[in-house]
Amino acid sequence: MLSYPSNIIKFCPLARKKKSIQNLLITGIADKGKAVGRTEDGQVIFVERAVPGDVVDVLVIRKKKSMSEAVVTKFVSYSDQRIAAPCAHFGVCGGCKWQNLGYEAQLTHKFQTVKDCIRRIAKLDPDLISPIIGCVDNLHYRNKLEYSFSDRRWITTEEATTDEHITQLGAVGFHRPGSFDKIVDIEKCHLQDDLTNRIRNHVRTLAHEHKLSFYNIRAHHGFLRNMIVRNTTLGDWMVIMIFGEDDQDGIHLVLNDLQKYFPEITSLFYVVNTKVNDTIYDQTTHLVAGNPYILEKLGDVTYKVGPKSFFQTNPLQAKTLFDVAKDFAELQPDDTVYDLYTGLGSIALYIAQSVKNVVGIEEVEAAITDAKANMEFNNITNATFYAGDVKDILNPKFIKKHGHPRVVITDPPRIGMHPDVVETLLTLEAERIVYISCNPATQARDLLLLSAKYDTTKVQPVDMFPHTHHIESVAQLTLKKSN
Repeated sequence: MLSYPSNIIKFCPLARKKKSIQNLLITGIADKGKAVGRTEDGQVIFVERAVPGDVVDVLVIRKKKSMSEAVVTKFVSYSDQRIAAPCAHFGVCGGCKWQNLGYEAQLTHKFQTVKDCIRRIAKLDPDLISPIIGCVDNLHYRNKLEYSFSDRRWITTEEATTDEHITQLGAVGFHRPGSFDKIVDIEKCHLQDDLTNRIRNHVRTLAHEHKLSFYNIRAHHGFLRNMIVRNTTLGDWMVIMIFGEDDQDGIHLVLNDLQKYFPEITSLFYVVNTKVNDTIYDQTTHLVAGNPYILEKLGDVTYKVGPKSFFQTNPLQAKTLFDVAKDFAELQPDDTVYDLYTGLGSIALYIAQSVKNVVGIEEVEAAITDAKANMEFNNITNATFYAGDVKDILNPKFIKKHGHPRVVITDPPRIGMHPDVVETLLTLEAERIVYISCNPATQARDLLLLSAKYDTTKVQPVDMFPHTHHIESVAQLTLKKSN
C-alpha cells in the first residue's frame, strides 16, 4: 500500500550498482525545496517529493563527499504533515515543490530557514524574529505566468509504462526540471485565476486545429513560442503572444481568435522573437488591442504595468510586505528616504505621501522608465529616480545633491548588496535601514557586516510564494547610539 510507483530500477541500467538506503527519516527542508534526511552515520541525503516526517527507502543517484542526492523508491510511512497536492501536474512540472506539504507546515519550515540564518550567519538572537505572515489565499496568488510552447511534450512515467500508443502533439505549459527542450503540457494551473487556463488551453486547441507549428528550442524554429498572461486585482488582463516566426497570417489568426473569445483581455500584444533566447526585453512589443498597460492598485498608489514591467507577482501579499517596510521605517513628514534597488519604484511611490522626498536607484533602465511614468500618473512630485548600479550612483556627490537620508530602504537581488554598498551605508550612517530580502542567507551576511554600526532590532518573514521554498524577510536596523 505504501509502495511508491517508481520505475527507476527498470529504466536505469546502472540502478543495481547504486546504493539503496532503507528507512530514512526525512527531518527537514533544504535549499531549493528538497527534503533532507540523515543516515545513521551522519551523511546528509537530499530527496525529491518527500516531506518532513516521511520515512522512505531511497536510491542514491548522485554522491558527493558530505552529501548525496536520492530518489524515493518506497514510502515506508507517511508524515502527518503530508497532504494531497491539489494540482494534477504536481511532481512533474516542478513549479510547486511543496504542494504535498500542509501550508502551516510550509510556514513553519520557512520560519526556521530565517531563524537559522539569523542565528548562524548574522550571529543574532532569533527572538528578534516575529511570527511569519502567511498568505490568506495560498492558491491563485500570482499575477503573471509565462508559458512555453514546444513540439516535444514531456512523456510521464505513467504514460511510458503503458502499452498504449503515445500521441506526441505540441505542448504548452512549463519546462520539465532538467529538460530544457521538453514542456509539461498543462491542463490546469492553480497559481493564477482560472481564466489563464482557459486562454492557454484555447490557444493549444486552435494550434492543433489549424496545424500551427510549436517551437523547437534545439533547432530554433517553429511558430508558437511563448505566451505571457498578466492580471491585476482590479480585473485587468494582459496577454502577450510571442511568435518564433513572422507569419502574419498565423499571427492574425491567433490574435483575432483571442479577441473574439476572450473579451476579458484588456491589453493584447504580440512579439516576434527569432533570437536564440526567450527574453523579450530587447524586442519590440506590438499592441494589438486595448490599453498599453494594465492597472494595479496598492494602498493609495495605482501602478501602470506594461508588457515588460517588473512588478511583484503576488499583489495582495506585496501590500503586506510594503506595510511592514513602511512600519519598520517609522517615517516622519520631514524625512528624506533613499530606496535602493527600487525596481519600478513600487515602494518609493507607496511611501512618498508620508515623507518629504524619496530617491530611488535601480540598475534596470526600463524599470526606472516605469517608475517615472507611475510617479507622473499618480501626481507624485517628491520622488526622484536614477538608473544605474547602486554601488556606482550612491556616492558622496549623490548624497550632497539629495541630502542626508534619515531612512534607507534596500531591496537587493538574491546575491545581496555589493560590499561597496555596505561600506557606503556604514559611512552614510542613516538613522534607520530597512532591509528587504528574498534570500535570508545573504541578508544575514549583510546584517553581520552592518553590525559594525547598526543594531538589528526587528525581523519579519513574509511568505510571498506558497508551495515553494522562497521566503521574503524584512529587517529593521537602527544606528547604534554610540556613533
